[in-house]
Amino acid sequence: MTEPQVWTLIGVFAAAMFGMIAIVSTLFVNVVRSEVGRLSTKLDNLDRDVRALMRHTFGTDRG
Repeated sequence: MTEPQVWTLIGVFAAAMFGMIAIVSTLFVNVVRSEVGRLSTKLDNLDRDVRALMRHTFGTDRG
C-alpha cells in the first residue's frame, strides 16, 4: 500500500464513483420532477372534467 500507483488508482476509482453518483442522482431528480409535473397536469385535467360533469348533471358549477 505504499506504492504511488496504488494510491493513484484508489483516487481515480473514488473520483469515478463520486462522478457516477452525482450523474445518477441528477438524472433521478429530473425524472421525479417531470413525473410530479405530469401528475399535476393529470389532476388539473381531472378537476376540469369533474366540474364539467357537475355542470352537466346538476346545471350549476359547485366549487
